[in-house]
Amino acid sequence: MLQEIGVNSIEDLFVDVPKTIDGYNIPEGKDEFTVRKIVEGLAKENVSFDPENVFLGAGVYYHYIPTVVKHLASNPNFVTAYTPYQAEVSQGTLQMLFEYQTMMCELTGMEVANSSMYDGASAFAESLLMATRITGKTKMLVAQSINPEYRTVAKTYTKPQGIEILEVKYDETGKVDMTNLKSLLSEDVAAVAVAYPNFFGIIEDLKAIRELVPQNVVFIVVAEPVSLALLEAPGKFGADIVVGEGQALGVTPNLGGPGIGFFATLEKHVRKMPGRLIGETKDIEGKKGYVMILQTREQHIRREKATSNICSNQAYIALINAIYLSTMGPQGLKEVAWRSYNNAHVLAKMLEEKGFQRVFKGEFFNEFVVKVPENYREKWHAMVREGILGPIPIDRVYKSLGPSALVCATEVNTKTSMMKLVEVMSK
Repeated sequence: MLQEIGVNSIEDLFVDVPKTIDGYNIPEGKDEFTVRKIVEGLAKENVSFDPENVFLGAGVYYHYIPTVVKHLASNPNFVTAYTPYQAEVSQGTLQMLFEYQTMMCELTGMEVANSSMYDGASAFAESLLMATRITGKTKMLVAQSINPEYRTVAKTYTKPQGIEILEVKYDETGKVDMTNLKSLLSEDVAAVAVAYPNFFGIIEDLKAIRELVPQNVVFIVVAEPVSLALLEAPGKFGADIVVGEGQALGVTPNLGGPGIGFFATLEKHVRKMPGRLIGETKDIEGKKGYVMILQTREQHIRREKATSNICSNQAYIALINAIYLSTMGPQGLKEVAWRSYNNAHVLAKMLEEKGFQRVFKGEFFNEFVVKVPENYREKWHAMVREGILGPIPIDRVYKSLGPSALVCATEVNTKTSMMKLVEVMSK
């Protein structure tokens, strides 16, 4: 093998790898007690934040997680959950994923949901690939108001496939610019993708968009799951695919991960969908059982028939989502959504009274964009020293907005913490 690739030895394979360990003075090993003291000392240097003082959103959210969720999810039989393969997967894992799929269908208003994907960004990218499989076309119209990180991941996925992405502008309300969307529609468009609510927190008019988009064009909605407890489900407006990030359903932010991508569609498109699908059946004795009825990875079927070769699922996070949704129930999740909505609107009013004007006029859920001073980015970093993770500046991505920040509030933010934020931002 070495001769075939033109090297003389195993060592030659690593000649370009820097020998970073050379010159380091590595101390002798220490006992566990001493090492623990050292590590705990280092940990004390970290800055900790009370969730009520976190006003970051942009796709990852702080919500209160009932203690029972963490307790049940900590069962050792669950924490080992891995990408399931039919040969060794347990009935318990299959049932859990089946229940997860059912709840995601109820939340999105769709007919079929897979048993999760890697995260919201990759789920969105996969939805574009699926649109190409459905239509045979390669032009996508993607709203600029979709999370910029999702759009970046989508471009990485689709460029090698020869898929063209055209971005749809937003108007002064923060919604999709319908005139611009209409001008971009053509016979060779495979899909139109929008967010609901979008990155600015604005609630899109899915009914109007669906009426404009021809029925033979795939309508993709990137949804925020907690908001769906209040808003009409995308399936009610004719969505073909609904995807998003499920982190908000019982998972702490953890510096940005892990998350979970949910992916739901119509039954007629099920064989074009990536991932795994769990079904309910009966065994030869008539007893209820669960089984994988669809596995579309190249490891399971012929490569040319595979819908994706990197559609990793998040079985453990799906379990947490299922426990959280079961614990909260429809009314509990609606309460979380209402409180998030109300806190965000109270905070918006408080900021406006201090001169921080909203950038967009459209109705919003739990996030909104405000104009900020030129020096806001420095102020944003300084807030950390006061125990606040403030609204994230977004003008480096959306340069046309000028100095601006995305403010988020959920049910964990209190009146005291919101007053503190307004005070610090007003200095």
